[in-house]
Amino acid sequence: MVQPSRPVSIADDEGIHSSSTAFAHPMQVEEGLEDTQALPRVDGGKDAWLVLAGCFVLEALVWGFPYSFGVFQNYYSTHGPFNSQRSGVAAISTTASGIMFIASPFVAVLVQRYPRQRRLANFAGLVILVSGLVAASFTSTTGALLATQGILFAIGGLTLYFPAMYVIDEWFIARKGLAFAVIWTGTGFGGAVFPFVSQWLLDTYGFRTALRVWAVVIAVLALPSILVMRNRLPLSGSSALRPLNLAFMKLAPFWIYSFGNMMQSIAYFLPQLWLPSFAREAGMPAIAGPLALCLLNIAACGGYISQGIIVDRYHVTVAICVATLGSMLAVFVCWGLTTSPAMLYVFVILWGLTGGGFAGNWAGCAAAIRKSGHHVDTGMVISLLCVSKGVGSVVSGPISEKLLEVAPFQDADFAYGTRYGAVILFTGLSVTLGGVACIGKLAKIV
Repeated sequence: MVQPSRPVSIADDEGIHSSSTAFAHPMQVEEGLEDTQALPRVDGGKDAWLVLAGCFVLEALVWGFPYSFGVFQNYYSTHGPFNSQRSGVAAISTTASGIMFIASPFVAVLVQRYPRQRRLANFAGLVILVSGLVAASFTSTTGALLATQGILFAIGGLTLYFPAMYVIDEWFIARKGLAFAVIWTGTGFGGAVFPFVSQWLLDTYGFRTALRVWAVVIAVLALPSILVMRNRLPLSGSSALRPLNLAFMKLAPFWIYSFGNMMQSIAYFLPQLWLPSFAREAGMPAIAGPLALCLLNIAACGGYISQGIIVDRYHVTVAICVATLGSMLAVFVCWGLTTSPAMLYVFVILWGLTGGGFAGNWAGCAAAIRKSGHHVDTGMVISLLCVSKGVGSVVSGPISEKLLEVAPFQDADFAYGTRYGAVILFTGLSVTLGGVACIGKLAKIV
């Protein structure tokens, strides 16, 4: 049981304000301060839980929607006016996710530079995101969908999400890995609910109404989440940009973690993107695709939590090894040998519990570098790992579309013998390379 921290204070002459903890460990900040103002406890208490809940909801809304895009992908590919212009549809979701991931370090720096504008950024991001969905409902071309449901949604989502997300580093210290993992389960929760609701809206009312309904739902749920977010450390009178310590980027462990994260991320998006289409072409019931996405995202919640618990107790490579071995089994065996809905469900559950929760080890990557004796800003490490995941997101869509053009393996049975055979093999190879940090640990590099 983690005991409540003792009251500590903020000395304004140190130039410390709340947003700086996106790039500095809060305990390190607190230890050097004078006792002039009591602070709320860390790792628990009403305020901490409210912040955690608000971040969870924003996570579910901002990331759960694009992660359930497979339902929209299937609809756009089979209904007008987009069924005659399928090329590029797969890039809508991966572009949205990629932009949010890749641009996160830049937003993190802006949040630090202008801490008093954090809530304004939240509201501005919500307006942009909702506008993107509403604008998408009026489009008739794939290019317009990419610009609205893809790019505009991403800009709004990032601006809404990240300024609220970074305050978690202030409220949780001993339970930091678990706290981030709980928040990231919001993606799984949203990804589990959104496919069914989206499928019903698309089948009943069409894509235009479906997008407008989601715009309203996101606005209604995001507003109270923004309002409960609050900083733990007070703002100082100065908003000068603190120098960023990026020395850890010169270290081999950071790049090993980043490469493995990128390869795992390339694989991560492929099942989410193609499962509904795979299930339909395999002759499975109409419910099989949305249900597979739902089970995948529910299982991913367990994956995030388990990764967070492991990194709080053991070296991060233990969590990476568990995720990698489980992912390889899920892809090469379960997906590759799928011929029925039951086997498909086994695959998505195992995949969600392992590869689906891979990002849950990010806080552990930062902790591992810190324990090696180097100064590390947790928030900046996480935002840079977001970049490598964003690269994986952006390239996964176009690569998978090209792989689907590869002729099926005629002499292969099960899913390997379908046009998705090359996608399955590529996914398995990517998750295998995602475990490179385990080799680095054996070689005493990380």
